[in-house]
Amino acid sequence: MALKEYTQEELAAQPIGAWSGEAYRRVVGALRAQLAVEDLTQPHWWTLNHVAGDPGRWTRRALTERLAVYDDLGIDFDGVFDDLVARGWLTEEAGAMTLTEAGEAGRSRAGERNARVHHQMHEGVPTADFVTTINVLRRMVANLGGDGDLPD
Repeated sequence: MALKEYTQEELAAQPIGAWSGEAYRRVVGALRAQLAVEDLTQPHWWTLNHVAGDPGRWTRRALTERLAVYDDLGIDFDGVFDDLVARGWLTEEAGAMTLTEAGEAGRSRAGERNARVHHQMHEGVPTADFVTTINVLRRMVANLGGDGDLPD
């Protein structure tokens, strides 16, 4: 899809909050729609990835504390964990969570769906421009008192 051309002055005068907000709604909406195909929410996805990345490390309390920074919806993380256990995707031994084969398979399917969204989002955007955009947003976040570092 071709974009209309504007002058540098016109673009520089644009409200970053409006454009970053619209980008957020579009990206998150597309990701949530793909996760919903697997009957997952973003907190399910976050949980699956954290547990897969470090099996046996995460307790409910530790993972809730880690994921709470992303929560803008008042998520009941225990409900998310309970749902994944009930599906047979997650087990808890001695309080530590591990994915089952079914959980890893579900995570893999959801990952493929998310990859399609990322590919669509990156169409026509050179890697260097994407990196510049991320760095500009990181700087803006830091300038406004937030953490501009990449998440762990």
